[in-house]
Amino acid sequence: MLLMKSLTLLSAALLTLPVLAQESELPRNLTPAEAAAVARSPITAPKAVTPPPMGPVHCVAEYEPMAAIEISFEGSTGWKNILAQMANEITHTGGADVWLVVDNTGEIATAESKLASYGTDMSRVKTLVIPTDSIWLRDYGPRYIYQGGVRAIVDHTYNRPRPLDNALNSKLGPLVGHRVYELDLVHGGGNYHLSALGDSYATKLIENENPGKTPAEITSIWNSYQNVNTTLVQPFPTSIDSTQHIDMWMQVIGDRQVLISDWPSNPGSTQDKICDGAAASMTANGYTVTRIPARKIGGTHYTYTNLVMCNNLVLLPRYTNSSMLTHNTEALNAVQAALPGKTVVQINCQDIVTSAGVMHCIVQHVPVPSNGALPVAYMISLNAGESLTPGATEMIEWGTDDDVAVTNVALDFSADGGANWSSVATGLAPYGSLAWSVPSASTTTALLRVTAFDGAGNSTSDATDVPFVVGTGGTAGQNIAYGTGKPGAAGMPVISSATLPNIGAGWTADLTNSVTGAPAFLIFGYAQAATPFDGGTILVNYQTVYSVTTDGLGAAAWSTTIPANPALVGLTAYWQFGIPNDPGAAGAGWAMTGGLEAIVGQ
Repeated sequence: MLLMKSLTLLSAALLTLPVLAQESELPRNLTPAEAAAVARSPITAPKAVTPPPMGPVHCVAEYEPMAAIEISFEGSTGWKNILAQMANEITHTGGADVWLVVDNTGEIATAESKLASYGTDMSRVKTLVIPTDSIWLRDYGPRYIYQGGVRAIVDHTYNRPRPLDNALNSKLGPLVGHRVYELDLVHGGGNYHLSALGDSYATKLIENENPGKTPAEITSIWNSYQNVNTTLVQPFPTSIDSTQHIDMWMQVIGDRQVLISDWPSNPGSTQDKICDGAAASMTANGYTVTRIPARKIGGTHYTYTNLVMCNNLVLLPRYTNSSMLTHNTEALNAVQAALPGKTVVQINCQDIVTSAGVMHCIVQHVPVPSNGALPVAYMISLNAGESLTPGATEMIEWGTDDDVAVTNVALDFSADGGANWSSVATGLAPYGSLAWSVPSASTTTALLRVTAFDGAGNSTSDATDVPFVVGTGGTAGQNIAYGTGKPGAAGMPVISSATLPNIGAGWTADLTNSVTGAPAFLIFGYAQAATPFDGGTILVNYQTVYSVTTDGLGAAAWSTTIPANPALVGLTAYWQFGIPNDPGAAGAGWAMTGGLEAIVGQ
């Protein structure tokens, strides 16, 4: 079946693409034959075949905890020796697995033997049979996100005419149980770096690869799929770096730490000015910038930022070119000083650097499962208090994850806010969708729940965030924020509610972002106000005051049950928290939230 799929992909591309020799040293940049093919038939991205992920999304930075490093067993003997040295360090010092991608079952023994010969812990090697064209996995492999805590893959159209590489993620996702989201960009993954705080960086090569899109449209796509804010910077001239990828001169190594190349042998050059400008800009934005040397010797761009981080391990290139020997030591000293808690191991990359890439270019990072050894479950659908019609068909989506494998997934329905559950389906895939026939019911407290099971007998469930309405249950209650608060030592305190104010149901007013272990007062009334007070504004014409105390996280809550009286439907109440004696608040020391309008529903 894999052979049939591969032949289909290749036959569809024969008219425009050069024949690729998989075991040759296919460079990271376009070969002359590929460049001619692209000139005849430019690469274009598909119109996004999947919508963006819904719910909370976190795009994973490379310095965050990693479960595995993925490699593709392609190229010359020298290249494969580099892969094997890396695998040895990753499975021992790095404390991670290696996902070893091979073209076919006949290649498994050779690939595993190569890794074993360099001391790799083979119990930590997961071999995946997926045919690829090249070793440059960074550029076409999976970009991981957490969606509601569940690992998922964001894919793009590879900016090389290499059809097997471009198809990798569509095969990898189902094989490892991770949903794949396809975004509408032509791209090479090495032209991208990010921090765990959500800021990301790419060169303006991405604009040339997507001529039908504005820079704002490009960065908006990344934001929609990966929840990042991207800065686009000038690329190096192709005479200096033929890939124009940012990973050849920059590497984000911490929340506010970055390595950027320096060009002591080429001061004032275009590439030196680009690096100096990026260093100045990132310093101004709060980054600690470490500069490490780079050189262009003959046709080769020698870089040290193209390193691999894996938990407590850093794999740093070194080179045997005589002009680089001193720089090897300079780079090692700089990286060790920047990352004192890491073990830095240098690997000879002379054999591969002449092909426009080094170690970062030939790996992809696989983050740890977010719930450790326990499964993770996330209900993607029906998290906004929707109203459904009995008998209608509703598409339900879910995602799950596990450190080994999810063995079973079940969906359940509750009409009474979770007091009782009935089965919707079981034996489902780790991720997917189901056409659900909405049951005959009339309720304002409906919930759906997804449960993931693993082979060790563990299970984890996630239900819809808020109850939804089925049938003639009426209009669900609403929580609407209004007005502006007054900040304190922890910033602006926030009032919110994760529960809908429906008759017969519990309702909670939550206070967050306040000082810890302090008294707070919740005021309540049936009308808004705008009364100046201590430099802030009282937003409620209040008639009742409730007392609470914040916990060690600066949070507090006050709960009540709304009577099951239909006459209350449509009633509006207004709420606001005030925190006295806040050391960071101006005036007499009162910090205040904004207001919360609660409209009772059923």
